[in-house]
Amino acid sequence: MIGKLIEMTDINKTFPNVRALEGAQFDLYPGEIHSLIGENGAGKSTLMKILYGVYTPDSGTILIKDQEFKSLTPKQAIDLKIGMVHQEFMLVKDLTVLENIILGFEPRKSFNRINFSATNEKIDYYIHSYGLEIQPHKKVIDISVGEKQRVEIIKTLYRGAEILILDEPTAVLTPQETLKLFSILNLLKDDGKAIVFISHKLKEVMEISDRITVMRHGKYIETVRKSQTSIPELAKMMVGREVFMNIKRVPNTPGDVILTVKDIFVPGDRELSKLKGVSFDIHKGEIFGVAGVDGNGQNELVESLTGLRPIEKGDIIFKGHSIRNLSSLKIRKTGIAHIPEDRNKTGLNNKFTIKENLIANLYRKKPYSKWICLKNSLIKEYAEGLIKKFDIRASGIDIPVESLSGGNAQKVIVAREVDLNSELIIASQPTRGVDVGSIESIREILNEVKKKGAVVLLVSADLEEILSLSDRIAVMYEGKIMGIVSASEATELNLGLLMTGGKAIEKE
Repeated sequence: MIGKLIEMTDINKTFPNVRALEGAQFDLYPGEIHSLIGENGAGKSTLMKILYGVYTPDSGTILIKDQEFKSLTPKQAIDLKIGMVHQEFMLVKDLTVLENIILGFEPRKSFNRINFSATNEKIDYYIHSYGLEIQPHKKVIDISVGEKQRVEIIKTLYRGAEILILDEPTAVLTPQETLKLFSILNLLKDDGKAIVFISHKLKEVMEISDRITVMRHGKYIETVRKSQTSIPELAKMMVGREVFMNIKRVPNTPGDVILTVKDIFVPGDRELSKLKGVSFDIHKGEIFGVAGVDGNGQNELVESLTGLRPIEKGDIIFKGHSIRNLSSLKIRKTGIAHIPEDRNKTGLNNKFTIKENLIANLYRKKPYSKWICLKNSLIKEYAEGLIKKFDIRASGIDIPVESLSGGNAQKVIVAREVDLNSELIIASQPTRGVDVGSIESIREILNEVKKKGAVVLLVSADLEEILSLSDRIAVMYEGKIMGIVSASEATELNLGLLMTGGKAIEKE
């Protein structure tokens, strides 16, 4: 058997107040795709950042081609032919693709002259050998997300990488771009490259992997061959219990229109995300999904509906009344709840306790306050009730939210917003960055909301989530709705085509 390229054993790493890795291990053979999976915070990225030299381990051993290291620097890792494509791309947006690829590794004709002909030959080789289509002379700011990822891969290959670490590489890709990436990875594998694929998408892991290593709470759980496992078994290893992955759409009978968005124009964070004449209706008792690659106007839509961003033109009608450009507080009072995209920035006050975050919508109201005084015994009873009802796993209601796992912190927000019994819940990326068990729980909660006759506007970049929960799906691209597809007609292929500005394939 071919010897291991990498063997990491008994790796320990502690950050302030957090034990990130405890006795972790990982190995890698030439010519394999080895997936590294686990819940949010399981230590996957930390372990690979130690291999790439970003972090220094507290203890443990790293063997690379039988050479032992206690720790590495990024330069040592690159010299050892290790490359890493981070979840957040490390590209300079105002430089060209070519300039980004060679940055810091420019071949020179002389001290102040770059040998661009040699560079172009090398890049052309990668493009043609691995199907890494890029446009070298375009600026990074002007290329798609999928192309940016291909630039990052070429950048690692240009530096001589034989071992590629990809951290959540499909998080921002359409289904078509994901298929393209998998084709590239298989070509790299056939050429003898070794690939570490960090992901939480178990369907993709089962599609692309040769072997799979599972981590939980910073510890190594098991390494299995793909042929010897299944999605339910992997989920159980990740969470430590049975996880029911097949949550399906609850049938509904649409009622009256409760929300109408009429031809709205909204300023955007960038040109492509401005809303340009967006219109749709949502009916009582349905989950209305909004799909699209991040940055195509979804955030602007949510913020315009919740009073966080001004509307320049058009109107929003909720229960027969305009809520255009009302304050967030007034919009909440009409019966709209909001699960925001970023729990840390806009969903929670991390320094406050669980109890204080849970009562945030109600502390002004009876019976929880009178005049300027809070009724602490009633607030305590209310918070403890929500912790039990929504299965928030914490040692008590008086600990700060920042001490919770991502999944439990998200459930604090979901509990707070859902318990208001609002007629419309705007849920933006409600399961992003949470563990498999919490995803299961939150999706069940949204289905329960729908069963009670409320409306959910579900914005998600996770197509599996959109397809499994939504009755109708609107797809956004560059600030416009490209189409609204019923659940019976929606497929990953159709949605993927709309997500890139194309047209859905009609059923024959």
